[in-house]
Amino acid sequence: MAEGEKPDAEDRTEDPTQRRLDRARDDGNVPLSREALGFAGLLTATLVGMLVLPPLTDRWLRLLAALLQAPDPVTGARAAELLVRETALGLLPVLGAIMAAAVLATFGQVGLLLRLQALAPDLNRLNPMTALGRLFGSQGVLEMVKSLLKLGILGVALWLSVDVETLRAALQQPAGAMLGTLGREALHLLVVALVAYGLLAGFDIVLVRWQYQRQLRMSRHDLREEHREAEGDPLIKAKLRRLREARARQRMLAAVPKAAVVITNPTHYAVALAYEQGQAAAPRLVAKGVDEMAARIRAAAEAHGVPIVANPPLARALYRLEPDTEIPAEHWQAVAEIIAFVWGLRRG
Repeated sequence: MAEGEKPDAEDRTEDPTQRRLDRARDDGNVPLSREALGFAGLLTATLVGMLVLPPLTDRWLRLLAALLQAPDPVTGARAAELLVRETALGLLPVLGAIMAAAVLATFGQVGLLLRLQALAPDLNRLNPMTALGRLFGSQGVLEMVKSLLKLGILGVALWLSVDVETLRAALQQPAGAMLGTLGREALHLLVVALVAYGLLAGFDIVLVRWQYQRQLRMSRHDLREEHREAEGDPLIKAKLRRLREARARQRMLAAVPKAAVVITNPTHYAVALAYEQGQAAAPRLVAKGVDEMAARIRAAAEAHGVPIVANPPLARALYRLEPDTEIPAEHWQAVAEIIAFVWGLRRG
């Protein structure tokens, strides 16, 4: 694949990584089933309506009767105003509960995700070509098929649940009994619709999540690019590593003049040890180097009068230590003898 070329859909054979999923979430691309939102709203409206609306039914009927029997326009207008106000107050809890259910259903699917960028105006949404692309694209066709399938399933479920004989018998009953029968049948149909809609919502949640994972699938090229981004550019990493090594060498060379002794191989290895009697439990390695760096350590030691002692086995053993670490116990005896020898030379 050429550099910069975008992989085709058939090349995306790998599951999305967590990094890709997190990026999509940050961009507001999350799996959200609208059928689940619709089911949550319908279920909430049914439950809240059953609790709130029945006590208001008698009040509505009296206001409606007063409106129909108003003797003059002024009285009728007052009755109509009261009817509208009572209707609005009765529907307000239902609408509020539906909005709360939609918010909770959204958070239940995608978690707590707030993107203030989504509130900014987007001119692309007003572009008719973009709208036509969404409408007649593959996603638009799929949404239309899902809507038709939903209407078909709900229609079949309701049709099979209708008791025609009961409805015919209800037409022969008095007005009060007929309303009761029709109310029970309507409640039965509503329960059937909720069950069918709930099954559709569950299926849609699974379908939306499957489509989301498929949409974010990655090619091997995408995996390599993401790994490169996560690890960083190799050239930049190498440059930073060289800078760190150069600074470390400078720090070690600056510590050589304060060292107590430099132990050498004598040409390939060199380690500088610092020790102040009574202030440290054990000598500390402050600089180390091999070949060129070893030569620079020896030169710095000679320039500042630091004793240089040749001990190849000990120099190679101490070279394995990290700078600014204390000498381990297994080397105390050998190092102590060298330091004692150096102090003896100084006293002499």
